[in-house]
Amino acid sequence: MKNAIWAGIVLLATVTVAVVHAAPEPQDRSEHLPAAPYLQAGAPTFDMTIGQFREKYNAAHPTLPLSEYRAIDGHGDKSNLTRAASKINENIYSSTALEQGTGKIKTLQITWLPIPGPEQKASRDKAVAYMAALIHYFEPMLSDEQSRKRADDLLAKGKGSRFYQQTEGALRYIVADNGDKGLTFAVEPLKLALRMP
Repeated sequence: MKNAIWAGIVLLATVTVAVVHAAPEPQDRSEHLPAAPYLQAGAPTFDMTIGQFREKYNAAHPTLPLSEYRAIDGHGDKSNLTRAASKINENIYSSTALEQGTGKIKTLQITWLPIPGPEQKASRDKAVAYMAALIHYFEPMLSDEQSRKRADDLLAKGKGSRFYQQTEGALRYIVADNGDKGLTFAVEPLKLALRMP
């Protein structure tokens, strides 16, 4: 089950159009997580490694921590990127793609895999809180409330869309909404070596 979820996260960050089967719950149903067209050729990087990001993010958002990112086996991947993921809980993950050689971040993502039942709303709310925290990290001039509103607005605009993007200054926000098969929110730099605090 874990390998299928990790594979889904990896493929969400690639430029392929393949479909991956994932089973986020111990059920016999298959989930289809289509790939989103992230990381276009020549995509820039943030001027930080995943370790630097995580340290600063966790200091700024102690109630929404990110565990250590672990490399994902990229065997057969010809993109020259290192992929890694951090499990938040059974249905929320953060993932990244790093430039090989420098280890600098090209994209940061939060993926929510819906769980049917009464806990779905609370689970989604927690995922959106992580998305808002990511926005706040990259746009510290926004208040927590403004960051949450931006996350809600982006998710509303991207609702039902396999790929929605919006530019805010030097950032590109991406929403890939696959309904009951998963929701991914990503942030990427638009300028080379964008420096963060």
